[in-house]
Amino acid sequence: MKIKDIRAAAIDITPRPKTPPRVPRQATPGFVSPMSRYPDLPRSRWATHWTRTACVVTAEDGTWGLGLTIHGGPVERVINDHFAPVLVGENCLATEKLWDVMQRISAPYGTAGLASYAISAVDLALWDLKGKLLGVPVYELLGGPQKEQIFCYASNTDLSYGTENSIAWFLELGFKAVKVFVRDGPEAGIAGIRRAEELVARTREQIGDEVELMVDSWMSLNVEYAVRLAEALRPYRVKWLEELLLPGDLEGYVRLRQRLPGTTLATGEHWYSTQPFAFTAGQGLIDIFQPDVAWVGGITAAVRICHLAEAHGQTVITHAGMNYPYGQHLALAMPSVPWGERSEGVAPPGVPLEEMVAVPGTVPIRNGYVRPTDAPGFGFEITREWLEQVAV
Repeated sequence: MKIKDIRAAAIDITPRPKTPPRVPRQATPGFVSPMSRYPDLPRSRWATHWTRTACVVTAEDGTWGLGLTIHGGPVERVINDHFAPVLVGENCLATEKLWDVMQRISAPYGTAGLASYAISAVDLALWDLKGKLLGVPVYELLGGPQKEQIFCYASNTDLSYGTENSIAWFLELGFKAVKVFVRDGPEAGIAGIRRAEELVARTREQIGDEVELMVDSWMSLNVEYAVRLAEALRPYRVKWLEELLLPGDLEGYVRLRQRLPGTTLATGEHWYSTQPFAFTAGQGLIDIFQPDVAWVGGITAAVRICHLAEAHGQTVITHAGMNYPYGQHLALAMPSVPWGERSEGVAPPGVPLEEMVAVPGTVPIRNGYVRPTDAPGFGFEITREWLEQVAV
């Protein structure tokens, strides 16, 4: 079966829950960022405001698959202007070849970054299409279910309802693991370390000893500050420290591992394709890889990363993997994926997770666990009319 058409377009799939939050929303500067050293440039000025991208790949018989990613405008141009003319007419089941083609034709302008988002959207659409054409869920194409269900944790990415209120709601929803974000970078000095310790101490006291706790620094620290933070947080039994350094600072991770040999380190959401994961796996620098399936190069790249981790005795917990079926299917099939993350705000306090589903067909987490459906492809319950409704 050959590819008849590939098309990317901007969409808005922001959930619009019916249940009002039980606490009011408040203005917040958000968690730490690499721009924390420039307080005169607030997040509202430097953050991108591109839309999400939907990619639809259609086969000759009219069957189509859906892939999603972010960074709208530039990504749409890469898909529509460059990838689509090359891939139309190719065998739509040849996911390995088509992924390799996209990697190679984007090499002149850089396979990482924006090109990787474009590759991801096309690859995900191809896997969805393949599952539909063969009449099986994607997790069956990946080797079948390795576990009965996926253990999930909740990330407090939305600070506007207050971390304590959000954590309380996560516990009420049944999550047995939560993640918080530090608020300061190295520029804050010892005061920032103290605020991070106070945040983690309060959260540990709130959740008790039977709930796992993780801490994210969103690529904002340097080696010296990360070491000081790790030492300050040691009494609170943090499961892992996440994304401590800028994503390109692989040498920094070498030095970080030397100075923190007993600390579990996690990163990878802003790494693209397989090379950074291969390098750090071989050096033993990272314990938990966190690629985002919709950013790293799709299912094809994510499977490679899972095998790398398995071969080196490491694990994979995909960034935002439980938000959409893509990460759910990968996690269900891969032995190297023990947990899944629910992020994008999870749910405002008091709002059921069912009302926060962005794309129909995505199974919501219940009591801290999830399992995707056995519908063909990724199991989306959408039509072309739905896509037209969410297009912007």
